[in-house]
Amino acid sequence: MSRIVTFGEIMARLEPPGYQRFQQAMPGSLKVTFAGSEASIAASYSYLGGEATFVTALPYHEIAKACLADLRSLGVNTRNIVRTHDGRLGLYYFERGVNQRTANVIYDRDGSSVSITPAEDYDWDRIFEQADWFVISGITPAISRNAATVSRIAIEEAARRNVRICCDMNYRSKLWKWDPSLSSRELAGQMMRQLLPSVDLLIAGHEDLTDTLGYAPHADHKSLIQPLIAEFPKIGSVAMSRRASASASVEKYGGLLYDVESDQVHYAPSEHSLYEINPIIDRLGAGDAFTAGLLFAMTTAELADPKTAIQFATAAGCLAHSNEGDYHYSSRAEIEILMTGNASGRVRR
Repeated sequence: MSRIVTFGEIMARLEPPGYQRFQQAMPGSLKVTFAGSEASIAASYSYLGGEATFVTALPYHEIAKACLADLRSLGVNTRNIVRTHDGRLGLYYFERGVNQRTANVIYDRDGSSVSITPAEDYDWDRIFEQADWFVISGITPAISRNAATVSRIAIEEAARRNVRICCDMNYRSKLWKWDPSLSSRELAGQMMRQLLPSVDLLIAGHEDLTDTLGYAPHADHKSLIQPLIAEFPKIGSVAMSRRASASASVEKYGGLLYDVESDQVHYAPSEHSLYEINPIIDRLGAGDAFTAGLLFAMTTAELADPKTAIQFATAAGCLAHSNEGDYHYSSRAEIEILMTGNASGRVRR
């Protein structure tokens, strides 16, 4: 089994109980869990049975200590997390969407430890020791100018050691604000173009390629992706989730993987069908489960065929909608059951 290293920010996620609005819940109690795209990928990959190391910077206090204990309980290696006397634990507040009411996220991440910790504080030799894949998302370079610089250096350090690189573009309009001379999309596009030349596996949505990177829209996925490959020839695979949302509570979900070597697009569950998710329990973290599932499949011999890998990743992303919180708790066996077409959800006795 391959070893992955993920780098990014982990935060406390605070949310009202059930489907309450913020104003209904406060003053009162908020549920606290831990979250962050790269942390979620590491947790999911580890839960599936892989070896995952998560790298970030966290302050010295008891909440950060609880955060580390939570990651370790899922089997994530935390030995390369930098502890700091400066900075804070980032937060985000989440109000669930339901029916026709959209969800709402409020970020409180300015000055977090990972946003201000310089690249030289990380031991890259130790971080990438025996690593096979390095995983980063477009969220990390979005949080601050320093985090963008560290993200670029981390990718360079991984590439220099022949560690393969996976990037999930994960565009967040509320985060790309650290250069006020540019719009969020312009800043994201400029920064991602600095990172993509070293990437081997890219996870990106249709809007990431058209609105952020500026490629011409195409209904045909191969035609959409090929200009990306022409500009960034190191990319060997491009994956996307496919969504058709009826409301905040109901959607159809699928995935695709374009394999450059074979010049083929593989769809899951099939080209003309999607999983129906009704109701959605929690959509946050589903993309991370998709990415972790894809990496796990690609690094597991019996799942590594591109067609099988995207089937596994898509089933993982689908099941991630069924549990609360950002982390994904479906086992490999449960994912493989869904892959075989058993989507009934009947009780196992």
